Amino acid sequence: MQTIIIAILICFVLVLTIALIAVQLRTRRILASIEKMLDEANDNTFSEAHFSEEQLSRIESKMYRYITKGVTSQRRISEERDHIKTLISDISHQTKTPIANIMVYSQLLTEEKLPQSSQDLAAHIEEQAEKLSFLISSLVKTSRLENGIVATVPAENSVKALLEDIHLENAAAEKSITLTIQNDTDITALFDPKWTLEALVNIIDNAVKYTPEGGNVTVNVTEYEMFARIDISDTGIGILEEEIPKIFQRFYRSPEVREKSGVGIGLYLARKIISDENGYIKVTSEKGKGSVFSVFLPRK
Repeated sequence: MQTIIIAILICFVLVLTIALIAVQLRTRRILASIEKMLDEANDNTFSEAHFSEEQLSRIESKMYRYITKGVTSQRRISEERDHIKTLISDISHQTKTPIANIMVYSQLLTEEKLPQSSQDLAAHIEEQAEKLSFLISSLVKTSRLENGIVATVPAENSVKALLEDIHLENAAAEKSITLTIQNDTDITALFDPKWTLEALVNIIDNAVKYTPEGGNVTVNVTEYEMFARIDISDTGIGILEEEIPKIFQRFYRSPEVREKSGVGIGLYLARKIISDENGYIKVTSEKGKGSVFSVFLPRK
């Protein structure tokens, strides 16, 4: 009797061992299949296939559906980016010539012997054409940056050379504004010269635009271990504290300045550029007492 019990126990242990080995092998096969799927998804080599319940567990099936959705979404995003690239290219190409022609014709009209009212209308046409040209150019630049068509390429560059490329003296002189740019610094920072210049020009142009005649706009540089700080200070109209977070939004314009020229995209583009270079912009302002825009460019 004892021998029979021992035999039964041995058989039970053998059956249990075989069952555990079978489960272990199946689990390994499932994990290996899932790992293969993930590797292919990461390498963008994942190809769709059909797996029945007999071949894989429900976990595998769910993983397959999840990866398939991810691959499909990635393809759609890629296709949408291609469409956006084409659209941006078409807008840029198709609008340049008509806008240029409008500006040329309006300039020619102002040179003709026309009544003053007609001269004024021609000047308004030219002004609006310039505004439209600037708007399209800004939208194209912004879209290219947002969609990765073009990108900033930060490298170690001279801050002095960057500031020397800012040419807004004529715009300041038209309003009798004193524009002072400190360019006697010898520090360097990590930035893309072309795009960073665009960001600074947008900020300084705004400072000139919203500073009354006879005011001051000053650009100073401060050196830190990790950053180079460029301060653009003005004696302009200032910004309400609650409006500061809004001024970097696309197309946002304060009700107090809507009568002035502008489209509300310059600061949005400036922040996008500086952020892409791992820098940031800080604003301090007081209504009626001017503003200070501080651009921090990384040095390391």
